[in-house]
Amino acid sequence: MTLDTALTRLVGVRHPVVQTGMGWVAGPRLVSATAEAGGLGILASATMTYPELEAAIAEVKQRTDRPFGVNLRADATDAGDRVDLLIREGVRVASFALAPRKEMIAKLRDHGIVVIPSIGAARHAEKVAAWGADAVIVQGGEGGGHTGGVATTLLLPSVLDAVDIPVVAAGGFFDGRGLAAALAYGAAGVAMGTRFLLSKESTVPEEVKRVYLAQNLTGTVVTRRVDGLPHRVLRTELVEKLEDTGRVRGTLQAARNALRFRKLTGLSLPAMIREGLAMKHGNEMTWSQIIMAANTPMLLRAGLVEGRTDAGVLASGQVVGMIDDLPTVADIIDTTVTQAKEILQRLGG
Repeated sequence: MTLDTALTRLVGVRHPVVQTGMGWVAGPRLVSATAEAGGLGILASATMTYPELEAAIAEVKQRTDRPFGVNLRADATDAGDRVDLLIREGVRVASFALAPRKEMIAKLRDHGIVVIPSIGAARHAEKVAAWGADAVIVQGGEGGGHTGGVATTLLLPSVLDAVDIPVVAAGGFFDGRGLAAALAYGAAGVAMGTRFLLSKESTVPEEVKRVYLAQNLTGTVVTRRVDGLPHRVLRTELVEKLEDTGRVRGTLQAARNALRFRKLTGLSLPAMIREGLAMKHGNEMTWSQIIMAANTPMLLRAGLVEGRTDAGVLASGQVVGMIDDLPTVADIIDTTVTQAKEILQRLGG
C-alpha cells in the first residue's frame, strides 16, 4: 500500500514517513534501510566530521539508489562546504535543525535540492517559507532531544494555518494511527525518531535498546542540565544526578567534555569559539550554556554509541513508553502505512 501526499511527490519517496536525523544514530545503515523501504531517511551530520559525512553519503549511495536526506547545522563553521558536498553528490533533501540563511536555501534549491528545516513555532515556519523552504518539519513537545513546550496537537494546526508549503508532523508518532491523524489534520506525513532508533537496523547497542524498551509513559523528562536548553531524555540515574549537580560543578564537567569533543572532531579551539559565538548570536544563552551545548554530543555518544548508560544521555520521545519491540525498518514503515490507509478508508466509508 502507498499513500500519495505532497511530501511523497516533493521528495520522490513512496511513503509519507520520515526517519529523523538523530545524532550518533542516523548513520548509513539506518538511512539506506529507510530509503529502501520507501521512506525518507535522513543522515545526521552534526556529529560527523566532514570526511565522515563524505564517507557516509558514499555508503548510502552504495546501499540504495533511492532518495535520502542529510541534516545540517546551519551555524557550523564548515556549513558552506557541506552544502557544496550535498550539491556535488546529488543528495535529494537538506534538512536543518536551525533555520538556514536565505542565501543557503536559495543555493540548495538552485541545484535541485529540497530544503526542509525543522521548526518549533508558526512564526518560524512563516520565516523559512518566505525564504524559499520547500517544506517544514514541526516537532511538538512530545518529541525527543531538543523540544518545545507546545504539544503536537496544538502546534501542528497552528503551523498548517500559517504556511502553504507541505508540513511534516513530528513528536509523538510511532504507528499508523498517528500517521492517519496527522494526515487528517492536513499534514503531508510524519517524522519519527525513537521508533526508528528502536529498530533492527539501528546501530544503538542492544543493551541500550533494552533500556529504552523497559520504559513506561513517565520514563522521559525534559531537563535543562544537559546543555541549558529543554532536552527530552530518558530519566536515567545520570540525568537525575545532573539535575542535582550544582551549576558551577556542572559547567566544569561540561567544559572537560567540550574539549574531548573538540579532540574527537578535529575542531580547532578558534573554530569552537566561533561556533559558540554563532550560537550566542540572536539567542539568550550564557557562556556556561554554550559550554554545556558543546558537551552534549559527548554525553549522547557515551550512551548511544559506547553503550555507557551510566555516563551517557539517552534522548527519547515520550512514545518510548508505547514501544515494546525491535522490528525491521521495512516492517515499521509497512505496518504504519497499511494501518493508516485502513483507518482512512474506514473513516471515508
